[in-house]
Amino acid sequence: MIPNKLHFSSKLPDVKTTIFTTVGDLARKHDAVDLSQGFPNFEADSRLINLVHQAMLEGHNQYAAMPGYFGLRETIAQKIEKLHHRKYHPEKEITITVGATQAIYTAITAFVHPGDEVIILKPAYDCYEPAIKINGGIPIVLQLAANGYKVDWDAFKGKITNKTRMVVINTPHNPSGRIFSEDDMLQLQEILRPTNIILISDEVYEHIVFDGKEHQSASRFDDLASRSFVCASFGKTFHVTGWKMGYCAAPAALMHEFRQVHQFAVFCVDHPVQRALAEYLKNEKHCLSLNAFYQQKRDFFLEGLKGSRFTFKPSQGSYFQLLDYTAITDEPDEQLAERLILDYKLACIPISSFNVNNRDDKVLRFCFAKKRETLEFASEILTNFSNSEG
Repeated sequence: MIPNKLHFSSKLPDVKTTIFTTVGDLARKHDAVDLSQGFPNFEADSRLINLVHQAMLEGHNQYAAMPGYFGLRETIAQKIEKLHHRKYHPEKEITITVGATQAIYTAITAFVHPGDEVIILKPAYDCYEPAIKINGGIPIVLQLAANGYKVDWDAFKGKITNKTRMVVINTPHNPSGRIFSEDDMLQLQEILRPTNIILISDEVYEHIVFDGKEHQSASRFDDLASRSFVCASFGKTFHVTGWKMGYCAAPAALMHEFRQVHQFAVFCVDHPVQRALAEYLKNEKHCLSLNAFYQQKRDFFLEGLKGSRFTFKPSQGSYFQLLDYTAITDEPDEQLAERLILDYKLACIPISSFNVNNRDDKVLRFCFAKKRETLEFASEILTNFSNSEG
């Protein structure tokens, strides 16, 4: 190991190893069934993989255009217009990114100056705050109540000051599985309308919404669309999280600034995968069938828990389900999550990791983007665990 002879101060002194790494490493060490991190344990469509191979054989192995392959951007623009009735110019208003995380980081970097405030809603995915802090911004957090994780829009409005530069929302929401309703988006729109605030709308689970509900994209609402970066993920949509492929849509003036950063951070992303996705997306069923696909998995998982002592509200969207264990044990969620790995060989995520001051709601998050036999096994473990406690 090379000794350190340099003196420096960390730009992120309070950031610890992400809970996903901590739990994932522990799960692997103890050979636990992993329902923690949000990735499928089944394969992607072989047709998509073959399209990537075909693109490689056809010679698309050099740099793509900096904003992304135009054919893919054009297809994305058509998809958004059909689903949300908003026209984005594929040349000026859509950029292909290294997953949604890079899109979010780039948007924050492009617009947040030292001292700017950025409002985020907790529990929140853990990439938001570090990106704000590393750019000198100040995260302003609004903790959502554990009973449904609904937004108190009056409390949200009270967080806005003359220093507020940006707001980050996430719908469908990770970790709660809640979706923003049309009324939520309209209230947000009216609060932001008189301001100069930019919105980042993290919509990586845009095609995973249940029980006949619709995804309310920021792009659907005139004023929100005019100030929004809408960030999405092909990795989540097509079961290929390891490809790290996403996109971002925003008005031309905002996207111009975004690309100023993007071109020097990554310049462009995987070319043959972009070509494959452009072709694959021509069949809209490949993304529009996900609602039913994942609802079946959610329902199967929850059906297996009917004999347990966990309580829950079925997830409205995403591929995550929260389980409340208040009736089972009063131990802290991080401690219980570790015990489930060590004693029951099942991994999940403690929600306190996403809350203000690690508030413990006695809730665990489980990913149901898994094979049927995996979900059946997990349900049996959780039922046996809950009924053996106390």
